[in-house]
Parts: sequence; C-alpha cells; structure tokens
Amino acid sequence: MTQRFEFDPQADFADPARKQEVTRDVFQRLAPAYDRFTPGLSFWRDRSWKRDMIQGLPPTSQPACLDLACGTGDLCFLLAKRFPTGRIVGTDITDAMLELARSRNQYANVTFDNADMMNTGLPAASFDLVTGGYALRNAPDLDRALAEIARVLKPGGTAAFLDFSNPPQPPLRKLYKLLLHLWASVWGLALYGNPKLFTYITASLHAFPDRVELRRRFAAQGLSLTASHLHMFGMLETVYVQKTG
Repeated sequence: MTQRFEFDPQADFADPARKQEVTRDVFQRLAPAYDRFTPGLSFWRDRSWKRDMIQGLPPTSQPACLDLACGTGDLCFLLAKRFPTGRIVGTDITDAMLELARSRNQYANVTFDNADMMNTGLPAASFDLVTGGYALRNAPDLDRALAEIARVLKPGGTAAFLDFSNPPQPPLRKLYKLLLHLWASVWGLALYGNPKLFTYITASLHAFPDRVELRRRFAAQGLSLTASHLHMFGMLETVYVQKTG
C-alpha cells in the first residue's frame, strides 16, 4: 500500500485511473476509524443527514436499492430499516470497507459486492432507488458514474446523494476549502497522528463541479433534480434526482 499523506489535485485526481488508485488506497487506511472520523468531521450531524436522506426517498413497495461507495454499510442498513421487504445491494471498491460492512450486517435483505460505480456490471433498469454517501466526489470519472446510475435506474426511479458541495462563487468556495482543510487536519492528527492524511478531501474538491454545474451534469444523463438540501452553511448538500427517460 502506498504510504502517502499529501495529494495533488492534478497529479492524483485529474486522471481517472490514478484517482481510483489513490481513493482505494486512502480508504483502505481510513477503514478502521472511518466511522469515528466521519461523524466528527460533520460535528456529529452526519448520521442525522443520512437518516433524513433515506426518509426523504419516495415510499416504494419492495424496492430494489443500490448504494454506491457503500463504505461500512451505514446507508444500506438505513435502507433495510426503511424498506424491510426491499432488496439492498451495497457496492464499493475497497475491500477493508466491505469487510467491515459484512461483519456488521444483521439484515437478510442486504448484500455487499466489490464493484466500480462507473461500471457496476448490474443489469440495466434494475433498481428503483440508488443512493450514495460521499460517493460522487470520489468517482474517478463523474460523467461515467452518472451515466451508470442512469443506466441501472428504472424509468421514474430516484437517486439521492449526500456529499461535500462546491458553491458557485469562487471566494466562498476558497473559504470553504480552507475551513475544511483545517478541520480535517485536526481529525487526521487526533485519529491517525498525521494531519495531512485528510488533504485528499480538499484535493478531490478541486475537480468536483460546483452546484450549478453538477445539476447540468445530472440533466445531461436524464436525471432531473427534484429536491436539494444544504448543510453546514452550504459546505455539504443532499440532492434527489429522478430518471426521466
């Protein structure tokens, strides 16, 4: 495993193959303490945002649900509680995360697979609901990931995502990145003894589109925005989209 603690937006995130390699490496290292870091970084609001996102999904009888970049499985378990007669599939490319998710799974209707969000290998139009917590920003190629989401969603199906958000105003975007970098450094030092480990978050945001452009990218894949909610003064956002075709 590559022991690196600083990330270059151009060298590490501009090339999809390199971004996937770096992302997998980072999350292999983060896995043991990931469920402590994520709530702390969000001032312990992450769990409530995720609960609200799942509760905001349309009521569906026995839905087929896909959670992308499922990590340790928290969204999959929330989906299982919300839709006890549904089928939930969680996918991730990081074995350490999947091992933790499987060890914590208490639901017979939840399964986990190692799969790339840009090419899941799942049948077309096979899911009623698609979700992702901090998934889209980590996609090696965002447009390919959105195309895959549109492909696996049934017509009229809904997708919901929670992620860090880039405001369209450059000064505000710069301020958010600075604040995020400082706060993430505190948690990197506290949990791993190295404040530079979480520089991958701000580095990944350099290539992530702002909120206006993200909506355009959704629309280009036939995914129509139906609702959105900002969190922490706009530093994060929950978005809901529906497959229109």
